[in-house]
Amino acid sequence: MFLKKFAPALALTAAAWFAAGAVHAAKLSVAATPVPHAELLERVKPALAKNGVELDIKVFTDYVQPNQQVSDGQIDVNFFQHKPYLDSFNKEHKTRLVSVGLVHVEPFGGYSSKIKDVKDLKQGAQVALPNDPSNGARALLLLQAQGLIKLKDPANILATARDVVENPKKLKFRELEAATLPRVLPDVDLALINTNYALEAGLNPVKDALFIEGADSPYANIVVTTEAKKDDPAVKQLVEALNSPDVRAFINDKYKGAIVPAF
Repeated sequence: MFLKKFAPALALTAAAWFAAGAVHAAKLSVAATPVPHAELLERVKPALAKNGVELDIKVFTDYVQPNQQVSDGQIDVNFFQHKPYLDSFNKEHKTRLVSVGLVHVEPFGGYSSKIKDVKDLKQGAQVALPNDPSNGARALLLLQAQGLIKLKDPANILATARDVVENPKKLKFRELEAATLPRVLPDVDLALINTNYALEAGLNPVKDALFIEGADSPYANIVVTTEAKKDDPAVKQLVEALNSPDVRAFINDKYKGAIVPAF
């Protein structure tokens, strides 16, 4: 009798409890480039859901909108870039985005469909570079490491083609949008390509690159958000999930050296 009398009230209380749980479930939107960033996020999505964080992965194919939309508050977090790129973006766009954790390194590589060895690069060869300041400089530093050029400041992570002081092969540099570099590979002699775009194009950096950065590259990919959200519990859970032993094993097994953990 007691249960029958109070059953409606108990049902309403349970419904209210579940509704409150739904209201307070943390939703976190994350902007990411498709490979490997969105793949890594998909890997941690189920575990985060079990811990009360609903991950909304939004895929972008450029390097500007993910930062702009996080800065504007349209998206909570992004995961696609390294710290030198973030610093350059903040300076150029007057934004104040911050890194909240390292995840992996994508060793940058030089690719060619015309030669099999960098020693075969001809005089006056056309070399395609990313046109954003940080990745353009990264490409030049890698060319310098191969002995192809020499920079005025050999350690300048924001060097440009104007800083090349020695160019014995008289290489001609073409600065292009990073996402387009795999597509122009047949039209140039050498292209310096970010690993995420190389992977998307079906290139294996370990097998297909003529030369590649070492695993000690300082360009670790990071999780980025605003100052206001850097201490958000859901953001912290995302970073912890991306730094988990499961993700480390997933990176090593799936990418086989094309990307390497930075945690």
